Amino acid sequence: MENWTGTLRLDVEERQGKTVAKNVYFQGALKVMRPVYHDDSGQACYYILNPGGGYLDGDSYNLQFSLKEKSKLTLTTQSATKVYKTPNQPAYQETEFILKKGSYLEYIPDPLIMYRNARYKQKNVIRMEQGATLIYSDIITPGWSPDGEQFSYDQLQLMNEVYMDDELVMYDHIKLNPAEQDMKAIGFMEGYTHLGSMIVIGEQTNADLLDRLYNSMNHDENEYKMGLSMLPVKGFTIRVLANKTQTIERLFTECHQIISEAWFNTKPSFLRKY
Repeated sequence: MENWTGTLRLDVEERQGKTVAKNVYFQGALKVMRPVYHDDSGQACYYILNPGGGYLDGDSYNLQFSLKEKSKLTLTTQSATKVYKTPNQPAYQETEFILKKGSYLEYIPDPLIMYRNARYKQKNVIRMEQGATLIYSDIITPGWSPDGEQFSYDQLQLMNEVYMDDELVMYDHIKLNPAEQDMKAIGFMEGYTHLGSMIVIGEQTNADLLDRLYNSMNHDENEYKMGLSMLPVKGFTIRVLANKTQTIERLFTECHQIISEAWFNTKPSFLRKY
């Protein structure tokens, strides 16, 4: 695809125990802030910015991130990704992540908010080498509509492909089509309005960690439903159905803390801007 609305390239590497940018390039409606170092671990945190304020009809975005060996990177957004009415063409975002051996990526964006008559398609391709570690999450939130309808957006499609040493090890495809489907039905959202997904891949993964994560939740089905699944490689996925963004954020924060303490003996930094 040519004529992207916004493009972003970020390559990072480890230098003397600190992760720094090797190459940064952005054009159009995408930018990144200068890196933030929340502690003395050397892990860099970049905030992705969209000066346009939201995704509109036919917008297209292309992002590429590369982590060299032993680099540690946190990626997040400055605010929620808001997709507005798209009467002619859906908004589209394509992102590629390349993780070399020993690198560590946390990709924890703010929620994706789908407004009335919005259509959005997103594709993430994650290419990892053995020994790389990944924590990825996303949250889908229905936006406000004049009539109060929770599923006033038309279509949402999210695709995640994860490759380990060039072999496809995970393919996740979520497609919601409220314009033609009953989202409250069994097999869809089942009475909930918000959807959260987390992908965790790391060689330290074991059954004890999953037991700790599962037992840490109160499993109040009036508030949310949650499921954990092992992957073919050392890793797992978490899926949450809820009625509030804050509920999913709280659950994912708890999971992130447990993983960070178990794997790195650290606590993750607070990333939100509010």
